[in-house]
Amino acid sequence: MEKKKSGINGHAGLKDPLPAIPMQSEKKSFKDRFVVFLKRNLLVIMTVSGVLVGVGLGMMVRNMNLTRAQMTYFAFPGEMLLRMLKMIILPLVVCSLISGAASLDTRSLGKLGGIAVAYFLVTTLIASSIGVALAFIIKPGVGAGALNSNNLGLEGLSSNKETTDSFLDLARNLFPSNLVAAAFRSYATDYKLVFVGNGTNGTLNYQKVPFGTESEGMNILGLVLFAMVFGVALKKLGTEGEELIRFFNAFNEATMVLVSWIMWYVPFGIMFLVGSKIVEMEDVVLLVTSLGKYIFASILGHVIHGGIVLPLIYFGFTRANPFSFLSGLITPFTTAFATCSSSATLPTMMKCVEENNGVDKRISRFILPIGATVNMDGAAIFQCVAAVFIAQLNNLELNAGQIFTILVTATASSVGAAGIPAGGIITIAIILEAIGLPTHDLSLMLAVDWIVDRTTTVVNVEGDALGAGILHHINEQEMRKQKQQEEQELQEVKVEVVANVQAEEETSPLITHQNRGDNSSRETLDDKDGVESVL
Repeated sequence: MEKKKSGINGHAGLKDPLPAIPMQSEKKSFKDRFVVFLKRNLLVIMTVSGVLVGVGLGMMVRNMNLTRAQMTYFAFPGEMLLRMLKMIILPLVVCSLISGAASLDTRSLGKLGGIAVAYFLVTTLIASSIGVALAFIIKPGVGAGALNSNNLGLEGLSSNKETTDSFLDLARNLFPSNLVAAAFRSYATDYKLVFVGNGTNGTLNYQKVPFGTESEGMNILGLVLFAMVFGVALKKLGTEGEELIRFFNAFNEATMVLVSWIMWYVPFGIMFLVGSKIVEMEDVVLLVTSLGKYIFASILGHVIHGGIVLPLIYFGFTRANPFSFLSGLITPFTTAFATCSSSATLPTMMKCVEENNGVDKRISRFILPIGATVNMDGAAIFQCVAAVFIAQLNNLELNAGQIFTILVTATASSVGAAGIPAGGIITIAIILEAIGLPTHDLSLMLAVDWIVDRTTTVVNVEGDALGAGILHHINEQEMRKQKQQEEQELQEVKVEVVANVQAEEETSPLITHQNRGDNSSRETLDDKDGVESVL
């Protein structure tokens, strides 16, 4: 037996070498584990290293006093990363939403869509409340009344757009008149003065008349709505629409392959993106000393919302550890920090949510493009802080009505905020117009936007990812319930069939008599029993 036992271990008839084998296998397994860990997290390690190396590289190059042209050349690898990520946004959003909407049935689509919209609205409203509360506690604008854009060498930012026209533009962009044009342009209202006649004292009367213009930038809101409705329409077609659904599914999968290739360029591109931003920085000490409270209030709001509120909401729904979920998304968070663009982070976010966190493709490809467009928690925080900051800067006391207006306007206008760097600055103008504050101080926001916008984008994409995780959990629960109900119904049917057959065999004297007597009647009975059991 001993010989046989030791033979299985590969050492027939030898007892002494046996104890050494577990140590060898342990060493091997540890090495294997390390290799597996390295392979699995190589991209994350490279991406985080890219940010750190970029900071060091930027500090070194900053001392060289580069010319503007040289700065442009230095930033070129980072610019290439942004261009590649933006290139993939259009096919990714359109194809993923069409295939996502077509793969979900209409009832679950409506339910998931309703939960998603409720989640986006509630989290954005909470974010706005945090922003307003922190602005009133920290008071970033108090004592900074002497500060203006001339102190910092900034140009004034003019914005004369009416609040009503801003929201009307949002509705117009939802329904683009030209889908091809929507891929690179969006609708924007401008104004012109029209002469309407002479006044009573000889003055000339003019009226400000709004007219439509096309502004540069993808109308992603219109494309999202069209793709969703088109996907539902294909689902309604049934067998006729299946070929087109398969086409968009294949297109989507091919796009995700491109994304996986681009992701290996991300660490290199991020290194130069971060480095070039550090090289381009103006006098940081002056900015931090003058606008330090505003920066602190905004970033603290992002830390509270992203580190406490959103994980608590996720835990409340799923009863799972939110930080283990977020640990699989370090690459998209790093990309968001470097690019300052929710839309540019979408490809990497979609890839990591599906592969690292196991979220259903139908859920992630339906929710994440919508979230990247309409869910802007981080933007809502810094917009509210900025609005209160500008009010304090101009020594204006905000009443309860104006505070409520800030909350509602920030929540509503963040839906239309472009998922691009500095996209939220334009939205602040809408809030300021709504509460009657001057917009000439917006240039101060632009001065520090490159700092605040990084944490803003991280919180934006974190909200989208956790929303996808919550919806995936709800969807799994619904599927589990349906499966249990189906199994229970099947069990009940089986029990009823068996009971009926037994009852007839025991109580019917006719069947008993025929069973005893006639073989032909027995065959008839067998047929009858067979029919009953099938039913």
